[in-house]
Amino acid sequence: MFPKRVGLIVWINDFKAARNLERIGHIHFISKRMNYCILYVNEKDMDKTMAYLQKLSFVKKVERSYRTEIKTDYSSKTVME
Repeated sequence: MFPKRVGLIVWINDFKAARNLERIGHIHFISKRMNYCILYVNEKDMDKTMAYLQKLSFVKKVERSYRTEIKTDYSSKTVME
């Protein structure tokens, strides 16, 4: 029903130019101080999107976010009686 989304971390040179990334995917966060942007795109289009982002003049580097693969279940196996 809903497409699976993947987060991309885009390191940028120019903050104002980074606002143009809205047409590529959903911008979740832009850091002015550290010059990066978190962008969510569809998983099936991830490879094409990463290649396109690398070609942009204001982009330094593009990394994939592994947040979805981190284990978030913190329950202990011991049973308290």
